[in-house]
Amino acid sequence: NLYSDFLGTNGTTYFYYVTAVNQDYLESDPSDTVSATSFAMTTEELLVSVQEAAFRYFYYFGHPVSGLARERDTSGDVCTSGGTGFGLMNLMIAAERGFISRELAAARVLKILRFLQDVTPRYHGAWSHWINGATGETIPFSQYDDGGDLVETAYLMQGILTIRQYFNRDNSTENEIRTRATQLWESVEWDWYRQDPPQDVLYWHWSPNYGWRMNMPIRGWNETMIVYLLAIASPTHPVPASLYYDGWAGSTGYANGNTYYGYKQYVGKPYGGPLFWTQYSFLGFDPRDKSDQFCNYFENNRNITLINRAYCMDNPYNYAGYDSLVWGLTASDDPWGYLAHEPYNADNGTITPTAAISAMPYTPEESIATLKHFYYVLGPQLWGEFGFRDAFNLQQNWFAQSTLAIDQGTMAPMIENYLTGLCWEMFMSNPEIPQMLEEIGWVVGIEEKAPNAVRQFQLYQNYPNPFNGETVITFTLPKSSEVTLTLYDVLGEKVVSILEKKPYAAGTHRITLSAADLASGIYIYEIRSGDFQKSRKMLLIK
Repeated sequence: NLYSDFLGTNGTTYFYYVTAVNQDYLESDPSDTVSATSFAMTTEELLVSVQEAAFRYFYYFGHPVSGLARERDTSGDVCTSGGTGFGLMNLMIAAERGFISRELAAARVLKILRFLQDVTPRYHGAWSHWINGATGETIPFSQYDDGGDLVETAYLMQGILTIRQYFNRDNSTENEIRTRATQLWESVEWDWYRQDPPQDVLYWHWSPNYGWRMNMPIRGWNETMIVYLLAIASPTHPVPASLYYDGWAGSTGYANGNTYYGYKQYVGKPYGGPLFWTQYSFLGFDPRDKSDQFCNYFENNRNITLINRAYCMDNPYNYAGYDSLVWGLTASDDPWGYLAHEPYNADNGTITPTAAISAMPYTPEESIATLKHFYYVLGPQLWGEFGFRDAFNLQQNWFAQSTLAIDQGTMAPMIENYLTGLCWEMFMSNPEIPQMLEEIGWVVGIEEKAPNAVRQFQLYQNYPNPFNGETVITFTLPKSSEVTLTLYDVLGEKVVSILEKKPYAAGTHRITLSAADLASGIYIYEIRSGDFQKSRKMLLIK
């Protein structure tokens, strides 16, 4: 029952009314007419509008019986436990920002918690990956995966603990939210998922029909850190703190220490893997100002994000559109199905908006610039009722029509963590979390290092190219210096001085070039900074 009209121009007023059509194709009288006028948004207004659109997926498209998050926008009764955890955070943000009233948000949260506690089967306290939103019955995720899923349970519990701290008012609804949230938290048997006899690692699945047949140990580096943090923090069914290093970080491929595209990666496979690995466990868990024996994970996540972006800019497979503004490889739909996209190993030209947008706390400048490009340039093809659609592939001229809970669900929380830190603040205020960090031996209160990047001078290809209207020129400086940027015609005659010995700090910078006073044709743009000089061609078509 939602509709989004992407106009693409500001200062335009449109008028709308609704009619209904029955099964005999008879149309009702029209509703009252309403109007809306488009306007130019500030950056923060744009970010909040993306949050509100993503929230609509979990509120207006939440399952009508249970309120759970549907797996995707065509899933019917198939709901996802992990996506529901993300959805709880979206509901909290909606209350905080006034997308709906606090009372409506609290009522929906309580509806979800009641269903999870009173209706849905659990497997030693853990929920299944897929749940029937109407009946609560388990829907098998695969042949042997018809029981508890500890990873999905951890994502759900991360959301439950976050909203437990937020809904703190003394009224019947919020009192019941806190009571049920605590009961659900304390009834998860994390220690059961060590198998019997207990192993020094947690296992992903257990089935009442197949036992431990899936036999999948949970080890990093990947998206599952939150499982160990919560299992160790549990007040009722904890696992030993030693499992953090023996289990989660116990694989030989956990530590890395290499540098890719000038950014040091402390842990994880080469080039970092898909970006959801740096996001799912960190919607509530705040990686700032703290470190384990390997690294500070805010810095590691930031560098992996910058590696992912730099890979797309390098574009070794020459996919159409990849650039400093078109980047972000993670799990999503693509033209051939569904894939966890990542540099080199699983890159087929598909970009997923949630990847760059949900990295905003780590790379705010880069993520916001890309979000604006997705919205203002690709919006007519990419924007729908719930905000950005799942993915696109310019090589195939393909834009997804789908929306997925786990992709849509991370954007609002991570934008909020960038803007206010709300999700991080609420989750970390649970008293069990600081105690858990102390038991593992995390060092808390450290200062993050500056981005550990060995940058080089770079002048990137402008984007879009060819262009009409305006284009963006991007360059990287390894140190603070004065920059001169000049535009020449194809004969080498100077057309305009874009920058003239303007000082810039070290880092990556973007300049927008307007074509208002330029004629169609081929141009050459040249950058000079100290001893560095480089030029590239661009094509303007009017």
